[in-house]
Amino acid sequence: MEYLEAALKKRLNAKLEQLNKLRPLPPAAVKKLRQQFEIEMTYNSNAIEGNSLTLKETTLVINEGITIRNKPLKDHLEARNHYEALEFIADLIEHGKQHTLSEQLIRTLHQLVVQETEREWAGKYRNSNVFIAGAHHKPPDAISVPPMMADLIKWFKEHQAKTHPVELAAIIHHKFVFIHPFFDGNGRTGRLLMNILLMRRGYPITIVLKNDRKKYYDVLAKADKNDYEPLARFTAQSVERSLNIYLETLSPIGVKKERYLPLSKISPKTPYSSKYLNLLARQGRLEAHKEGRNWLTSLEAMERYIQSRKRKR
Repeated sequence: MEYLEAALKKRLNAKLEQLNKLRPLPPAAVKKLRQQFEIEMTYNSNAIEGNSLTLKETTLVINEGITIRNKPLKDHLEARNHYEALEFIADLIEHGKQHTLSEQLIRTLHQLVVQETEREWAGKYRNSNVFIAGAHHKPPDAISVPPMMADLIKWFKEHQAKTHPVELAAIIHHKFVFIHPFFDGNGRTGRLLMNILLMRRGYPITIVLKNDRKKYYDVLAKADKNDYEPLARFTAQSVERSLNIYLETLSPIGVKKERYLPLSKISPKTPYSSKYLNLLARQGRLEAHKEGRNWLTSLEAMERYIQSRKRKR
């Protein structure tokens, strides 16, 4: 069961190995970077679900405890709760308290995510059917949720050792949101669940960007029809973005760092147009990651792409 292109998988493995070679990482730098990623993920994950706080407002709510005028109380609570859930995950990973996936862990994650907005149902499976507005997918009947969640854990245990971590995280994420076991908070819990599986294998926090919301829902819809390749590629690109940022930030002084620039600035130094580079980036054929709505790559990545094409020829 392989859904990632070999070249993309090889690239991810190489970057994770490069990051592992830098270990032990400087504690102060890692702490600052992790906090930055936790706030960024909190903003993006909540925004995907309709939270109105901006990134700057989310930062103020979490770091300063400030209440943002004219913004709903629920949005403030969601930001604090999501950040607490990420801190919980970081503690699990750091102290090796969680080496496997369980229904109890999933329930705990959900409880943290909605502890102040859906107290009555925090950590509890839904007891009635639900519909997802704007989606073709109809979640299973409530009576099917417990056995399907048990099957999810069973599937994980059977496949975790023989599936690439990024593919495994992508598939588990989809299987979970397909079941939609809770009344609310399924998307946020699913993205946290995906991160537990990745972080325990040494990957940094992986963020699904708000600007990629439509594409994210599109690849999940394709996975509903057992087409997992688009979702696996989408997840891999999100993972690669985090690896790139970590490597660029944490590589010691004296070690050459790749400088990631917008495609419009890279294109004039290559035989390719910005439009073609954008296509390569979206297809996962070029090492690139997104910042906001823009794809970024490096001259070194372009050279590796050109050399790989020459070898194939």
